[in-house]
Amino acid sequence: MELAVETERLSGDRPFEGQVVLVTGGSRGIGRAIARRFAQGGAHVVVNYLRHRAAAEETVAGLRELGARAIAVRADVGDPDDLDHLFEATRSEFGYLDVLVSNAALGKLIPAMQLEPRHWQRTLDVMGRALLLCAQRAVPLMEGRWGRIIAISSIGSFRVMPNYAAPGVAKAILETLTRYLAVELAPRGISVNCVSGGVVETDALNAFSNKEEMLAFGRRAPMGRLGRPDDIAGVVTLLCRPEARWICGQTIIADGGYSLLA
Repeated sequence: MELAVETERLSGDRPFEGQVVLVTGGSRGIGRAIARRFAQGGAHVVVNYLRHRAAAEETVAGLRELGARAIAVRADVGDPDDLDHLFEATRSEFGYLDVLVSNAALGKLIPAMQLEPRHWQRTLDVMGRALLLCAQRAVPLMEGRWGRIIAISSIGSFRVMPNYAAPGVAKAILETLTRYLAVELAPRGISVNCVSGGVVETDALNAFSNKEEMLAFGRRAPMGRLGRPDDIAGVVTLLCRPEARWICGQTIIADGGYSLLA
């Protein structure tokens, strides 16, 4: 089936004018930076959160100041019933969806030999399975709109990092699933890609018992600094511009060159 040519949206600095974007884990850190980038580009935004309601409300207020329609929706992306609620709220408020960013992350940061089955399963549910469940619910809202699905990964999917076994495996699943979804959804006019970051300076680093070691890893990047949330957000929005329509099923690494080192 021949796809309709996507409408160009290249006017000024608002390439996402009128589009609707859903960002899971969008209340803080990388998720918040992604939401702001899209709002600055003219999009309306659904900010998903789980525990940090005040941060979500603050994020939404900031997006509205940028001129975006924005709502915050509490949902556990590891729970299918909660995801039903999230996407129904999106449909009810906006009627359609153009971009899904699967960003929510959760995982037990301990050595593999200390992982319990519940730690393992919860990490896979939130960072692996959630992409599939979100995509299944997003696609009906994207039909006929040339949608984008972007997953947020990390270089821990292929580089061994201390205490990162469960999240690292979950991120590897995320990247593999990106490729399968990309092939399956491309004929329906939906592009699926993944952005993989290095060590990014957010509050999430405080969860690492070896935080200083992680900071040292990040500072080894040839570009000489840790990543910032907006570094990842910039790549996400780049992949959602019309000029990137031919990129399909790829994992784009944005780590300041860290993964190039032995």
